[in-house]
Amino acid sequence: MNGSEIYQRLISLIEERDLKPGDRLREADLAERFGVSRTPIREGLKRLEAQGLAVHEPNRGMVIPTLDHGQIAEVYFMREVLEGTAAALAAKHASKPEVEILQDLVEADRQRVEDQDSLVRSNRDFHRRLCLASHNRYLVDQIDHLRLSLILMAGTTLDTPERRETAVEEHAAIVDAIAAGNSEEADKAARLHISHAHKSRLQQI
Repeated sequence: MNGSEIYQRLISLIEERDLKPGDRLREADLAERFGVSRTPIREGLKRLEAQGLAVHEPNRGMVIPTLDHGQIAEVYFMREVLEGTAAALAAKHASKPEVEILQDLVEADRQRVEDQDSLVRSNRDFHRRLCLASHNRYLVDQIDHLRLSLILMAGTTLDTPERRETAVEEHAAIVDAIAAGNSEEADKAARLHISHAHKSRLQQI
């Protein structure tokens, strides 16, 4: 297992909350956990640090950082801008199969609102596919980079049945606008969805 593979494994562990903000990242512990030498661990941690997903703290070494209130607001502001743009572009460029996949995801999610873990995974898939439907690789890259910051936030905004149901219907509104080829409404619906997610996040803090 090389440094790149270690990096991806660490990302997955943070995303799945096996590693949380504030946790220490000890080379020796990680080497034992993955059954490798410290060299690929060190390479993986350097890449993690370059992405802002690990920082050095005095007397603690490398740790997973915790975002403050201001940083969270900045992340959600940029999500509104970027994902609103992605939805608007998807309304212009998404193929029929891409729209149908998004519609199928919404319908499936309506049946899984009681299953938080499943909906959280599906939510990530929905947003990823929405971005890809924009057919703008540079925008997709920016959103992917921004999404890394989201995994540093504790918990999920889909922690209540009410929010899960509302989020799915917000997804439906985005997809309806895309299917209708209405860029303005798609942008508006996506921005509103992210704004509501931000509000839910603030209520958790």
